[in-house]
Amino acid sequence: MANNLDAMRKIPPGIWLIRKIRGKDYSLKTHRYMVLLVTFIAYTSYHASRKPSSIVKSALDPEPNKTTNVYPWPIGNVFVKDEFSSENKGKFGYKGWEPFNGKDGTEKLGLIDVAFLACYSLGMFGAGHLGDTLDLRLFLTSGMIGSGIFVGLFGMGYFWNIHVFGFYLVMQMVAGLFQATGWPSVVAVIGNWFGKRKRGLIMGIWNAHTSVGNITGSLIAASVLEYGWGWYFIAPGTFIAIAGILVFLFLAAYPEDIGFPCPNGPAARAEAVPCDVEAQTQNEGTVEEGKSTPIRDRSGARRSVGLLEACLIPGVIPFAFCLFFSKLVAYTFLYWLPFYLSQTEIGGEYMSVKSAGNLSTLFDVGGIVGGILAGHISDKLRARAITAASFMYAAIPSMLLYRLYGNLSRTVNIVLMMIAGLFINGPYALITTAVSADLGTHSSLRGDSRALATVTAIIDGTGSIGAALGPLLTGFLSTKGWDTVFVMLMLGALIAGLLLSRQVVVEINEKTCKSMRSSSGQQSSEAPPSQPLLGDQR
Repeated sequence: MANNLDAMRKIPPGIWLIRKIRGKDYSLKTHRYMVLLVTFIAYTSYHASRKPSSIVKSALDPEPNKTTNVYPWPIGNVFVKDEFSSENKGKFGYKGWEPFNGKDGTEKLGLIDVAFLACYSLGMFGAGHLGDTLDLRLFLTSGMIGSGIFVGLFGMGYFWNIHVFGFYLVMQMVAGLFQATGWPSVVAVIGNWFGKRKRGLIMGIWNAHTSVGNITGSLIAASVLEYGWGWYFIAPGTFIAIAGILVFLFLAAYPEDIGFPCPNGPAARAEAVPCDVEAQTQNEGTVEEGKSTPIRDRSGARRSVGLLEACLIPGVIPFAFCLFFSKLVAYTFLYWLPFYLSQTEIGGEYMSVKSAGNLSTLFDVGGIVGGILAGHISDKLRARAITAASFMYAAIPSMLLYRLYGNLSRTVNIVLMMIAGLFINGPYALITTAVSADLGTHSSLRGDSRALATVTAIIDGTGSIGAALGPLLTGFLSTKGWDTVFVMLMLGALIAGLLLSRQVVVEINEKTCKSMRSSSGQQSSEAPPSQPLLGDQR
């Protein structure tokens, strides 16, 4: 009876209700699709709730004397007509908002961004350990609803007429801590459900939620533009809170929580259950209500590992520092590419801020392709480090070509930009998804341990520090010329690749040994009957 009650508490309410209505459960394959969809929506909402902070800067601290296209894409005239008339400025609140519309307004907005990223990076390490200690479904739900509340409270400053800088700073800092719950949790859930055989390809496709979230956040902000800047935050905050409720109702964080064997647990090993969950889809049917398999290795029964123990897992530290430099390069393009395009003569002319914003999105398109391609190649080769390092090395000439020849014409710029995005974002996506999931289930861990969220937090938390440092350095180096910035980016890519040298050597040695064993085995099997095989010698 106690076991049944424990099972009831673990099954998400939405899945439990579906079982009651249908009288039976869905197949393992269907549950895996549901996990992909729910986690995709979850992290899309995380990124959607982060996007408004970059968009709202123009409303809080407008600079009407620069150009007629003051507000960045997509808030520009793509969505709003006659936005710069004096009537609309007063209606939409574009005259600025104290304390951000003074001489130090830009500095205060920058301080808020740094505070958010700092709390996000530091919070990631603690969030990873908590994610492995607590129930991932409840932990992720709490983080999403908490994020929604504090993102919304930032926007409520508009309606409450708050002009105290400390209020907005604290709201962003607390929101950053709650936002840190997202990435370790969703990667851990995907790692729990999907084996290594196709993990790279699946996660490469699934990782598109980052770009989808950025676009969704922009569209949500644009749709509420006429009602005041406070809605920039309230609407995305509501979106992530609703997505959090969806997670609570339908996300099964662990296969064993709904009756399927755990692919990494000791009970599964004792029963010789295949380690790869994908292999189980061939044998698992549906779980009838009241007839589900005994759940002896529940998610709550396994211990979590500490930060130090997770750092000692082979490969965690090198991949973490590789991601530091990889994210430094990727986020510099993310934050500075539109500005670079607007300041660079392309095909004999300069483009507007709006056109530069539109064009820069193609870098992300190349990144989506790169993430999928890197995942697929690493699956085929079964070599994550070789794939990631190769992409980072290839990013160096791609950035050099973009800097040297990107100004010839818009077509050349687009092609070279997408190629650069492919090689820059490919390893970034691979390391934060498939590599983190692989290391979180490393063979050096005991069968009863959980380290997926902790390892993911260590790797991505370290990478997030680089993500904050890159754009910050670019602000200083760009005053010396863009050539200096690109030298920094190419050095960053080179260091990222070199940091994986040891893992690359290990993977090459493994493949060499396997090749030698397979060739020697083939020769032995072709030996004449009169010559005994090596294994038959006495």
